[in-house]
Amino acid sequence: MAFPVCLTRLLIQAGLARYLPHWQRLADGGSAFLECYSDRLLSGLHTPVADLLSLQQCAASDLIDLATPVPAWDFLPSCSTKLPADRRGMPSPAGLPELQQAVADKLSADHELAWQPTGEVLITAGVSGAFNLVLDALLNPGGRVVLFAPAAPLYQFAVAQRRGRIRWVPTWIEDGFIRYDPRRLIDRLRHSRLIVLNAPANPTGGLFRPEDLEQIAWWAHRFDTLIFSDDVAHDCCDELRPASIAALPRARERTLLAGSPSKSHALTAARVGWLAGHRCLLRPCLLSTVLQSQAVPVLSQQLALTALRLGAEVSRPMHAELASRRRYSFERLHGMGLRPEWPAGGHWHWVPVSGFGLDGQQFADQLAADRKVLVWPGRHFGPGGEDHIRISFAGDEGRLRLGLQRLADFVGRRQAAEPTEVRKRAA
Repeated sequence: MAFPVCLTRLLIQAGLARYLPHWQRLADGGSAFLECYSDRLLSGLHTPVADLLSLQQCAASDLIDLATPVPAWDFLPSCSTKLPADRRGMPSPAGLPELQQAVADKLSADHELAWQPTGEVLITAGVSGAFNLVLDALLNPGGRVVLFAPAAPLYQFAVAQRRGRIRWVPTWIEDGFIRYDPRRLIDRLRHSRLIVLNAPANPTGGLFRPEDLEQIAWWAHRFDTLIFSDDVAHDCCDELRPASIAALPRARERTLLAGSPSKSHALTAARVGWLAGHRCLLRPCLLSTVLQSQAVPVLSQQLALTALRLGAEVSRPMHAELASRRRYSFERLHGMGLRPEWPAGGHWHWVPVSGFGLDGQQFADQLAADRKVLVWPGRHFGPGGEDHIRISFAGDEGRLRLGLQRLADFVGRRQAAEPTEVRKRAA
């Protein structure tokens, strides 16, 4: 149960918080130290952070992880870890000039965006780092942020930690495209500071139609709402290349576009990305970087630079393999009675499980206990996700096939037991 920070602080000072299961889990035996936690940290901890931390720790065990895998291909040439003399000091907060130029060249080639490398491209600690910088620089406590549900947990956790207010727009998927009620979008955009777009979306893999991007851009302009566009999985699509809202005239000067080689070149561990946009919007983000001393390590930037200079051709075999796995796992899931919608991109399936008499959390818990397979409960992705799970197909191929076989066994046993359970409930 979520409490305002002031009430949480009172519970901590009165010594009552240590008896609440939520805070016991988060403190991990250190309930007496809860009074040391900052208000900003307490604001974000009402979200299911403890559940996600446990999930990530379980991923390192002997369970088959279909929850959090990311592409792990190794196709970059070896990069030297020895830095030249002029690179051994404090890195520039804006990033290596040559990496800024490479990002500007990529955005020009992908979307015909003529952003200048100096002043309009900022190197960040991944897309998560880019989003955090945007919130720190441009969002006040109480500011409203529009999210399309379901959405990656990163967004809601970061907004909650800064005491922002999330305004959800429910979505569904049709033929790989994200659909929503325009009236709900218009209502949520009114008086909102920021709207977040992510395509292909995590967890659904859906894309926005060009006409929907036009609509979002028009209303964002109408209500003077800024746009954060997460393009981290832009290159992970089978057929269609996602359009960028930043290329639209009405959105050009209000969009901050984030990207990373983590998905396109399997460099998640490097924790490097970028943020690009109008210089007057990027300037406060750069100032926030300086104040927080968040310059990205030069070694990570060199890896990203190598990846971007090699281009998309070097990662084409990986994306072809992911496309094959997307089709294989999609057909496999449908064959066992699960009914995910077709994802246009990304490396996830968004799977409804309510037909088994379980919500997503219960399904995930029982699957892990009975068959030693991890999947991500859908409730972490916002409203409407409670009856879903997210399954990734980007990990080791052998473990993917074994994990899907165990999932099929689990589903088969649930289906076989269902008539008996129905008769018991009827009696």
